Order: sequence, then structure tokens, then C-alpha cells
Amino acid sequence: MKQGFDVAVVGAGVVGLAHALAAARLGKRVVVVDRDAQANGASVRNFGFVTVTGQARGVVWNHARRSADVWREVAAEAGVEVLQRGLTMVARRPEAKTVLDAFLRTEMAEGCAWRDAAALGDRLPMAGQVLGALTSSVDLRVESRTAIPGLAAWLEAARGVTILRGVAVRGVETGRLETSAGVIQADAIVVCPGDDLVTLFPDAFARAGVTRCKLQMLRLADPGWRLPSPVMSDLGLVRYLGYADLPEAGALRARLEVEQPAHLEHGVHLIVAQSADGSLVVGDSHHYAPTPDPFGRDDVDALILDEFAQVFGQAWPPVLERWTGTYASAAGHSLVETPMPEVRLVVVTGGTGASTAFGLAETVIADLFDLPQGAFA
Repeated sequence: MKQGFDVAVVGAGVVGLAHALAAARLGKRVVVVDRDAQANGASVRNFGFVTVTGQARGVVWNHARRSADVWREVAAEAGVEVLQRGLTMVARRPEAKTVLDAFLRTEMAEGCAWRDAAALGDRLPMAGQVLGALTSSVDLRVESRTAIPGLAAWLEAARGVTILRGVAVRGVETGRLETSAGVIQADAIVVCPGDDLVTLFPDAFARAGVTRCKLQMLRLADPGWRLPSPVMSDLGLVRYLGYADLPEAGALRARLEVEQPAHLEHGVHLIVAQSADGSLVVGDSHHYAPTPDPFGRDDVDALILDEFAQVFGQAWPPVLERWTGTYASAAGHSLVETPMPEVRLVVVTGGTGASTAFGLAETVIADLFDLPQGAFA
């Protein structure tokens, strides 16, 4: 096989597909190559939560805002259902409310407001001891297990993107991919390998100090009530940098270190998202290693479920599924490098691929084709 394209993308996760979309919107002939027969990595093992509120201030927050806009456009065209809209960020402690009050004074609070506990009935039908919540209207949630395959199918059918599955990329040169199915020629190449840190450009990952993060997730049975938006809580305020970088977050972290040290040790915070069948996707935790073990720990799941019980004021429904996922992790939001002319290496290293990939991809593709930033807006 020897095929010619304008753009070749390595990796059919959300980051790779975002780059394929950006290139296709420029009228480029695009091929995406992936070693797996179907989506199987971090892009389908997450919440499907496109989180704008709480992303790191500046470039990352702007990428998230743009990505949410693109998701809304794509969902309408590709038949991907938006299951929930917005965010309910619960405050259980006075220190958490102080962080959220500070956040509401920033430019990142666009579309956000504070509600006292008595005004949360439509957002949090079952509530524990909470002071209130920041509510947002700018976030959205899709079912990642179906949204990513749906996005890929739409790119093929509506945008003319060629997707080759079960094909391994063995080497990259300017203008050329060496694959298990033969040579693919392309004027420009974007390598989006997710958390495969050793097959292509391993030196770049080593220089950047990239490792891997393992998370634990659960699906709970339908609790009998509905959430119009995903729910988060105090622990998220010391993980998501849009909140955690605010000076006011220091007092909350100090209190959490006393009251929930095990949660912090295992990187546990709470996200609860609801699927169309009423079941709840709940997580998660964070453990770091070059090769994380594949095993979930019951004590870590118990910490996640404990936070669920505190926020909702009731025991958790039966657990239907448990799984782990891994993603590339390093300081900062992403690794974007030019290992050779007309080649870009792009990896989201903050676990926010679903939330920021479309905005990041437009920046990378604009740079690759010497277009002004904002060319896609």
C-alpha cells in the first residue's frame, strides 16, 4: 500500500480525531491510522465530560471554551447526544465556598453563578450537608463510549476522512509513515499516540518528563433521580487548576489534608455524570507510574464512594461496572513538539483531552499550515 494524503494523523483517540477534523475543515485530504480495531483507550474510559469551568486560566481555558463550541457543532451534525449540560460544583465546607466566591470574581466565571443549598433542587435532587454550589451553563457531557466511535464514523461519512484501523505505525519521517500495511505519504503528519510513550519519539517524552496516570472509575445503577448536569465537590477544587491556583485554595487544601488525607493521597476527587439509562458514571482516582499496574483497588473505590455519599446524603446505588484507564501525564496541559519538518507530536498530558482537544488541534493545524490563530473561529 502506498497512498498520498495532505495530512496523516497517528492515533484515533479524541486528540487525533480533533486534528483530523481541523484539517478536514481546511479541505485537506486526511488519513487517520490507529493500531486498535476500535476505540479502546482513555478517550472511551472517561466521563465524556467536556469541562470548561475550572480549567487552568489562560490558554487551556480558552481551548476548553472553543472545544465545547466544537462539540456542540459536531454533536448536532453527527447525531451525538448531549446528555447533560453545565456543571454543579458543590461546596461542602466554608473554605470551598470561599474558593468559589473568588473564582466568581475572575473572567473564568462566564456563565457561572452561586446558589445556596435551598436553591439547588433542580440541580441536586438528593443532597447531603452542602452549603450550596457554583452552577455553570458552559460545560456539556456526552457518552464517550459511543461519542468517539460516532465522531469517527461522521468524519468518514461527512468529511471524507480515511480511517485505517488495526494498522501499526512503525516509523515517521517528513512526508512518510512506515506502517504494518505499507507506506503512507502525507505532506504533513500529526502524531497523537496517547500514553504510548515508547514507540514513536520516546526521547521527546523522556525530555518532557512524561509518565502515565491510572484512574479508577465505576458505573452505578440508576438511583431513581436525575441530574441535569455533572456534579463535583470540594476535592475537585484542589485538583482543577482554575480553582486550585487561586490563593484562597490554600486554606481548603489545609483542611482537606486533615479531614480527607487518604483521598488526597490517592488523588481522589468526585465527578458524577448520568447516562441516558439513568446509570451514574462516578470517579476517579490518580496514581502515577511509567507502567501502572492494571488492577483496581477496593479501598480506592471506597474513597470515591464515600465522597459520593457525603455529597448526596445517601448510600450509593449498586455498582454495575468497574474499570481503570490510563493517560499520559506531565506538568502542564500538553506536549506539542516539532520532531522534524512538517511533523508535530501532540499529547494532552493533563487528562483533559475530551475537554480541550478541539481547541488545541485548531492551534496546531493553524501553525502547521502557517495560518493565523483564530482561523477556525
